[in-house]
Amino acid sequence: MEQDPPPVDREILAHYADYDEQSRLSTGRSSSLEFVRSQELILRHIPPAPARVLDVGGGPGVYSLWLAGLGYETHLIDPVQKHVLQAMDASRNQPGNPIASNSIGDARSLSQDDESIDAVLLMGPMYHLTERSDRITALQEAHRVLRPGGPIFVSTVCRFAPLMDGLTTGHIDDPYFVDILRGDLKNGQHRNPRSVPDYFTTAFMHTPDELKTEVNDGGFDLIEMAAIQGPGWLANDFASRWANPERRTLLLELVRAVEHEPAMMGVSQHLMAIGRKPE
Repeated sequence: MEQDPPPVDREILAHYADYDEQSRLSTGRSSSLEFVRSQELILRHIPPAPARVLDVGGGPGVYSLWLAGLGYETHLIDPVQKHVLQAMDASRNQPGNPIASNSIGDARSLSQDDESIDAVLLMGPMYHLTERSDRITALQEAHRVLRPGGPIFVSTVCRFAPLMDGLTTGHIDDPYFVDILRGDLKNGQHRNPRSVPDYFTTAFMHTPDELKTEVNDGGFDLIEMAAIQGPGWLANDFASRWANPERRTLLLELVRAVEHEPAMMGVSQHLMAIGRKPE
């Protein structure tokens, strides 16, 4: 039964009202690496086009537009109205392969029918659902709408990403950032009450083991667990390295070589768990 989405934390809404999420995956030190690596991982397991894909918390539609361009029937939901409107605008600019539907919605109460979706992307909700019970509910909702055998792609922020970010940017010299970081390392609960733009917003940061357990508890069989960026984002002169095709190819090769190594999971800024609904 369709339900009204539960309210989103005002801190999260305020963050995305000012933050340019639409261009995030094409700018920044590791965002382009995150996008390319996520695409690789998705293409390993997604059914062939024109499968029906639900992009839950799909933001401005970067992944939905990409998959639509490959011939998939993509349906995007997001709790942030700004993102849904951006996705609609971007879809109109891709008239040959538009997003099939864009709507405001919540990962914890999907409106789709049981077993009506071939694949689910959960690329953002898990790190803005700070309570474990809410994350399990989101996974169970994805399980409900997926057809048997369908894959789910779950992306999360690694527990240790703020620490590595603080070390590489020098944010650890800011006592306020260090207070935030202590909370991250203690229990994964990230809070930025002063809303400092560079310090993200209300979130939960996963350890690899927590992510595996939650995917299993949501009813899925885990088929792959990967470090998305791995250590690649630490490359010296990342921007120039990424702009050079040969150097980019080598960087991606090396990241793939260690993507499943447990020791590399903690170095990666983002993690991806890929599960499958049992037949």
